[in-house]
Amino acid sequence: MFDRTDPAAFASGSSAHIVVLPGVYETWKFMQPLVEQIHARGHAVHIVDTLHRNERPVAEIAASVAEFLQRRELTDVILVAHSKGGLAGKLVMTGHAGERVRSMLAIATPFGGSRYARLMLSRTLRAFSPEDPSIVDMARQLTVNERIVSIYAEFDPHIPEGSELAGAKNVRLETGGHFRILAHPRVLAELAVLAE
Repeated sequence: MFDRTDPAAFASGSSAHIVVLPGVYETWKFMQPLVEQIHARGHAVHIVDTLHRNERPVAEIAASVAEFLQRRELTDVILVAHSKGGLAGKLVMTGHAGERVRSMLAIATPFGGSRYARLMLSRTLRAFSPEDPSIVDMARQLTVNERIVSIYAEFDPHIPEGSELAGAKNVRLETGGHFRILAHPRVLAELAVLAE
């Protein structure tokens, strides 16, 4: 809470460029332990400062990420995304900035939505309904799935449907949780494969 780490401190490195996309209501600080581990492996890790707490619609988040990639002139990027961040990441990959993205490691991303979203009072969370037009439309976008690794827990209390994505490399971990898997060693192992 009181950590004043400047995200620019992680932007140097000789390995592949990583852009981190946190989930809904999360700032980049939520993923800071993972960011530190990725950076320690020699990666330049970039934080999209305009995402704030990632409350805006997925299309707006994706537009901010695309603009960030263009402004920074980043290419051959690997996106590392948690939850809603993975939806925005896939949208970036299907858009005009898609050629700047090599691949994405999506962690606990609700690619098919979540049945619980219908029950939420917040419009931000209701957008994860399986019937939401943005979720339905994204499911039809298949061309980039082969460049995505979807890693998720066997049981996710937020996404009971799971995070399996047709055509992607799907890694189902024999564990539970929506957030805990961010610290799972398999996340860094899968990133190492993408970065080769």
